[in-house]
Amino acid sequence: MDDMIKLIGEELVVACKRAYKRGIQTGSGGNVSARIPGKDLMLVKESGSSLGDSTVEGFVITDFDGNMVQGTGKPTREAFLHGFLYKLCLNVNAIVHFHAPYAIGWSSVGKDLPRVTWHSKLKIDSDIPVINIPSAMVRKEDAPLIEAVLKEHPKLPGFILADHGIVAMDKDPLNALHTAELIEETAQVAILKGLVSKLSL
Repeated sequence: MDDMIKLIGEELVVACKRAYKRGIQTGSGGNVSARIPGKDLMLVKESGSSLGDSTVEGFVITDFDGNMVQGTGKPTREAFLHGFLYKLCLNVNAIVHFHAPYAIGWSSVGKDLPRVTWHSKLKIDSDIPVINIPSAMVRKEDAPLIEAVLKEHPKLPGFILADHGIVAMDKDPLNALHTAELIEETAQVAILKGLVSKLSL
């Protein structure tokens, strides 16, 4: 593993461990990746490994179609989603996908997540779309739904997959994590504000 890929892997490990520690992702779910500069390749989490136990060795290299290029493990089943987003969003260098509980809870409302805090209004240009994909993974036939949302909101840093969780994108793993944390915080506040408004009636 060359120095550049090792450095990217170390950034992914930091993001993984922080997400696990904060409870945005538990167990062996969730997945993260980073673009390898200058190549149509990505460093992506192995399937079945826990974010809390992440190591640089726990990542594999695939192309943007999810085909193995280097590594001994099996890439996450969401490799297609990650690769598709890299092909679609040329300024994105890192992607995180977490089964964040408040975001998933909000998605049951069936509406986009409103920016209910000043922080979210400052950081995100539009309400966060909830995309209803009736599957435990994003498939090729689901790609047009995601592409349509991103074309409508070209500056969008993330979205919520209904009953599945947050997908956040940014220039590097830590900033992608920060975006995911902000979306989860916004969902939590939106749910709490809804409960408070019912109590005040």
